[in-house]
Amino acid sequence: MSINKSATYRSVSLSYVFWRVTVRKPRVWLRLNCPQTSGSFVPKQVVFLVFVRKPVPPGKEHKMCAAKDSNRIMVFRPTWTEFQNFSNYVEVMEKKGAHRAGLAKVIPPPEWIARKKGYDADDVMNLKIPAPISQVALGKQGLFQLLHKEKKPMTVSDYKIIAESDEFKTPDHLDYDQLERKFWQNIVYNPPLYGADVSGSITDKDVDVWNINKLGTILDYVNEDYGNIIEGVNTAYLYFGMWKSLFAWHTEDMDLYSINYLHEGYPKIWYSIPPENGHAFERLANRFFPTEAEKCPAFLRHKATMISPNILKQNAIPYNKITQEKGEFVITFPFGYHSGFNVGFNIAEAINFASPRWVEYGKKASLCHCRKDSVKICMDTFIKRI
Repeated sequence: MSINKSATYRSVSLSYVFWRVTVRKPRVWLRLNCPQTSGSFVPKQVVFLVFVRKPVPPGKEHKMCAAKDSNRIMVFRPTWTEFQNFSNYVEVMEKKGAHRAGLAKVIPPPEWIARKKGYDADDVMNLKIPAPISQVALGKQGLFQLLHKEKKPMTVSDYKIIAESDEFKTPDHLDYDQLERKFWQNIVYNPPLYGADVSGSITDKDVDVWNINKLGTILDYVNEDYGNIIEGVNTAYLYFGMWKSLFAWHTEDMDLYSINYLHEGYPKIWYSIPPENGHAFERLANRFFPTEAEKCPAFLRHKATMISPNILKQNAIPYNKITQEKGEFVITFPFGYHSGFNVGFNIAEAINFASPRWVEYGKKASLCHCRKDSVKICMDTFIKRI
């Protein structure tokens, strides 16, 4: 046992204190050399040493890397009745403080079905991924920049075969924590393919509530007033992932909300930073990547920067982590930085949306001016209508 030398051990009535626990089939036994137990055997698992830590002197408290309780990720399980109005339910979530974490998970009621035909059907497997990207991570010690190399188009069926091949399949693991460690240990090796930003939807058209294609939020004003269709922002994108394929740290375009539904396959592991800590995170990124920051003050919008949880801990940046299983939604909130990776082959669908609370964020959102495809939305329509 490793013992903290700063701890003070108080004497009790016995030299050792035991808590008796019923163990069905104890297999490991430990002989204890002390007067009270000499020659006796007890299960190894039930021995506890009681100690009390010295008070921590003022000003010497450890900086916490985990987000404080009010900024922890919330998980919502709405009833079918509560699920009927998307915008109203997002408002309910925010009244409970869900936005403070930057991200929340929603588990839909069992009555809600995104797709009745399943995911091996031809309309999914024959979909074309126009430009799958090889994600090459360059860096070390928890700090990485991504190079995205476009590959030849392929069908989802072809992509799935590659994702499940010996070269790219999910490694053997005991739990998701072990997979997380393997991800960060191997991020620079064997670059994965990511079938990202594929225009379209595989949600049934007759799904009337929480259908990513028709959420009915104020972001619709962009199309209504300007006839402006922005793929992936006000139209749905599909994402086809494999083990180790990832999405780098970013906030959404114009600091909008986003919603991601995991249709099928292995989970996604998400990291998020509370919006109140977003500027501190930006300063940290600028410090670690000064060349990128000098070229583009909004370089995080390039979605090419990965910073590990260990680096965040070392620099006292609060963050959260959550696992999204198939059949679950993840909602990100305005100015909520997030990143993550896929555990294995999966299929997701996502889009942006807005609420009146977002408008002030949209006015102040940082913009990337070095890329032609950077998204900029005129805020006039929202200012006039709200």
